[in-house]
Amino acid sequence: MTKGTTVDQMVFINLPVADLDRAVAFYEALGYATNPEFTDETAACMIVSDTVYVMLLTHAKFQEFTDKAIADPGTIEVINSLSAASKDEVHRIVDAAVMNGGDEDRPEVDLGVMYQRSFTDPDGHRWEYVWMDQQAMGGAAGQGGTADE
Repeated sequence: MTKGTTVDQMVFINLPVADLDRAVAFYEALGYATNPEFTDETAACMIVSDTVYVMLLTHAKFQEFTDKAIADPGTIEVINSLSAASKDEVHRIVDAAVMNGGDEDRPEVDLGVMYQRSFTDPDGHRWEYVWMDQQAMGGAAGQGGTADE
């Protein structure tokens, strides 16, 4: 990519799930829609935003993409962190997660200019939702700049 140009990158987070129907219901309860074009009995595409998608894959389907073992639910390999438009949105998403089978796994973090809560879904995948006060932070957060610009 040439310096000074921007391209909206799409992000696909692939998650192995033990029960596809339960996982779809969980993510729908958070307010995400299912994309039927990429959904069948082995996988479901959940639309988080115009550029972020969560691919829920049965263990058998997930295993088609790797020869490594799927992590046990009590372990962690990645923390998925997404921004939220407001503290209220952070609360809405995390509260919905907890009410629908997820667990809030850490205490909230409130730094004044940044607020975050986190949860694990029914398969143990960890998510953090973060709100940042763009005005207090000078509008720099989330701008996609690099240190050498």
